[in-house]
Amino acid sequence: MEKANGVVLIVDDDEDVLLSAELYLSRYISAIHTKNSPTDIIPFIAQNRVEVVMLDMNYHRGDNSGAEGIRWIQRVKETYPDVQVIAMTAYAEIELAVKAVKYGAMDFITKPWQNEKLLATVSTGLQLFKTKQEVDHLNKLKNAWQNELNKAPVLVAESDAMFEILETIKRVAPTDANVLITGENGTGKEVVAHEIHKRSLRYKEALVKVDLGTIPETLFESELFGARKGAYTDLKQDKTGRLRMADKGTLFLDEIANLPITLQPKLLSVLQNRKVLPLGDVKQYDIDIRLISATNQSISRLVASGAFREDLLYRMNTIELEIPALRHRQQDIPVLAQAFLTKYNKKYQKSARIAAAPMAKLQKYAWPGNVRELEHAIERAVIMTQTDRLTAADVLPKVQQVGQVLPEVSSLKEMEISLIRNALNQSYGSITQAAKQLGITRASLYRRIEKYDIQC
Repeated sequence: MEKANGVVLIVDDDEDVLLSAELYLSRYISAIHTKNSPTDIIPFIAQNRVEVVMLDMNYHRGDNSGAEGIRWIQRVKETYPDVQVIAMTAYAEIELAVKAVKYGAMDFITKPWQNEKLLATVSTGLQLFKTKQEVDHLNKLKNAWQNELNKAPVLVAESDAMFEILETIKRVAPTDANVLITGENGTGKEVVAHEIHKRSLRYKEALVKVDLGTIPETLFESELFGARKGAYTDLKQDKTGRLRMADKGTLFLDEIANLPITLQPKLLSVLQNRKVLPLGDVKQYDIDIRLISATNQSISRLVASGAFREDLLYRMNTIELEIPALRHRQQDIPVLAQAFLTKYNKKYQKSARIAAAPMAKLQKYAWPGNVRELEHAIERAVIMTQTDRLTAADVLPKVQQVGQVLPEVSSLKEMEISLIRNALNQSYGSITQAAKQLGITRASLYRRIEKYDIQC
């Protein structure tokens, strides 16, 4: 039988008790330590990871009050609240044992003990410690994500198309309906997801994002569902999956089309049953999440080709929001540009502005990288400008070399190929620079290069 991974400290002034407990428990638990005085507890925990303390309640001959034991239980819980304390008492001291639990002990065992009872109690203590640590870790993550959510950009728009999106968000957000957000890269799908969460009844909880376009396929399962220590090579400790991290809040699965077909049934099961089973675990955990997904691909085509499950699509797109490309909502360009100017003027302590004439030129540009490209262009211009007035050339330096309008093409496919080739030529074949210019990720650019068989 493999030993459980845990650290137990046994404190008793009776050497026979220490030896007996250590010999038995060391057969089942990886690390057992003993001390004969409670004054050693705090210094020892300070230098060592301790999960459970077994503590005798009396240390002076003739004193059976347990006052010293109670005092040390309080000290341990005040200093190390996650550490689980088990009180050790004699059969005649049941009232004292109950008092020990009242003051912070998780449980008590009576001496002489039954070995099975001793092991069961200590094992429960180890599990409680791990659960408490995991909960604390999740709460810290959720607080961090909540802080990030508070900094998320506000959805701004002037176009009729985006006003329709905003009206739909207002109606959908207060519900728990799952939402699928579609649209080209850089259109602001993540901003829409943040807006839905902020307007939802879950706004006080975390919005947990998973970018499925950047996770190696071998790690998909553990990232989403979690994994127990040893579930795969090099996993040295339990891993909490994003589904459990998002409990009570919102899970945002970006680039959902990248989810492997082999894992789609497992996600479907989670959405249907509201339970998640970590890799290598035998216990299912209840979860309560609202799912928002996003993709720049046609899910219906993937369903038709067998690359995406139709039943999963129905489960995750109760409401579908298609975000139009920036070239189809040019009315939004001035208000977006002004929002980005305000953001980056503050960040870089500048006072740059764009007059009406250059702004009109920005509205004529097709913005293949959409809102993301506009934001990057504004940031670059604010950084580089030496005056307060930005021209169209300041914002669009590359466009001056290739023209402000897109070349004539016969299809969207040819237009995309043309834009990618232009970006690669201007960046001398650098994938990183070309992706930045287009306002997309390196992974997205690689996929398009392979899809269209473009020679770099």
